[in-house]
Amino acid sequence: MTVEALFVALGVCVVAAPAILLLAIGGAFLASRPLSENAMARWTASCVACSLLASVAILTLMLGTGSRYVPVELGDWARIPEEHFHFHLKFVFDRLSVPFLILTLILCGTTSAFAHRYLHRDPGYGRFFLAFAVFLFGMVVATLAGAIETLFLGWELVGLSSALLVAFFHERTSPVLNGQRIWSIYRISDAAFLLAAVVIHHATGTGDFTGMMGTGPWPEGRAAVTSGQALGAGLLLLVAAAGKSGLIPFYGWLPRAMEGPTPSSAVFYGALSVHLGTYLLLRVSPILELSPVLGIATVALGLATAAFASITGRVQADVKGALAFASLTQVGIITAEIGLGLRYIPLIHIIGHACLRTLQLLRAPSLLYDYHALEDAIGGPLDDADDAPGRWLTERRRRNLYRLGFHRGELDDALDRFVVAPFVWIFQRFDRLERRWTDWLAGAASRESDRRAASAPIGEEA
Repeated sequence: MTVEALFVALGVCVVAAPAILLLAIGGAFLASRPLSENAMARWTASCVACSLLASVAILTLMLGTGSRYVPVELGDWARIPEEHFHFHLKFVFDRLSVPFLILTLILCGTTSAFAHRYLHRDPGYGRFFLAFAVFLFGMVVATLAGAIETLFLGWELVGLSSALLVAFFHERTSPVLNGQRIWSIYRISDAAFLLAAVVIHHATGTGDFTGMMGTGPWPEGRAAVTSGQALGAGLLLLVAAAGKSGLIPFYGWLPRAMEGPTPSSAVFYGALSVHLGTYLLLRVSPILELSPVLGIATVALGLATAAFASITGRVQADVKGALAFASLTQVGIITAEIGLGLRYIPLIHIIGHACLRTLQLLRAPSLLYDYHALEDAIGGPLDDADDAPGRWLTERRRRNLYRLGFHRGELDDALDRFVVAPFVWIFQRFDRLERRWTDWLAGAASRESDRRAASAPIGEEA
């Protein structure tokens, strides 16, 4: 077997293992014969281990052969010749994707082992592992994507599983509303991503990252677009990354996401999902380099998010909320690093931060126990944290900063008033126009819901 064939076999194994896990758990649910807790845990551990071992083998081969770019192509899965469009399934192993892939598999394996015990005998155990399998497959696809369409596929699977797990405790109203809000913010991010993909397709004639970013291995590629096209597509990608990573003004979904079970908070919103936007910026970094304006906007967005999250995190009354804003602070700094033109430092920053935040979130339910254990070990109470920056501020400015953090800058209210409300107003008008038109064509109320009394039973009640 040649080295190229071995690369392809291992690459297929990396992607196929999470896909098999999803088929096994999802197929069992569809057949109304869900797996037992131990069977789901064994399937998850086996598939994650298989994918991880294949990833490490690829890394070893790349180091041994000196390869910096290994493509694995699985052909066109959809083709529209008239529109010059084809959905080409391609995966790439390079200096960016391999470290992030190994990080993803290690953290997913650790979290799944934790969740097996944490959710033991929980009624939602199966739902959690089904959403977890969707998330794992989506992360692997997004990480290894060699074309923007493939990346969007993984991007969507990660978003879907995130929203489902935020609404995990669906017997209560609050998690469901939070899940809906997160899904709505992800729609804005996805729309910006799709528009950027259209712009890039129009500019380069391809969605393949090799054609878009030049032929050099990451991070040495040079984008095959003009500075104007880079600015337009780059700003759309920046909006997409801001929505996925919770940068301002979309930060509101991150503290809401902590409504889900602790294992999902750790691996989704403290470690992997929250970094997917910055990973996208690293992947398209050659586009960012073409436009100084785009670089300045990226740095400004990152620093503003870091400053805002740092202030807001200091007034949180619960540990998961404080960790959410601590994550956001680091994600903002990573974004600023990318805007400054750094490449390996943000990648190392992502890996270190993801590992630390996963540990902190998994230990969050035992915070008081750990605190008392630490006090017992040192033989006395812990000293209060030194608020060095606060000593340089007047009392009035400290109160203003406290108010800003407590109300979270009222950015959520501004988003509702200036973005959500106009959309709702427009779509309500269109809905009325459609209803009048269909009622006129039908000669009566055209919707089933219009012919039912407001107090009539619906859904399962009927």
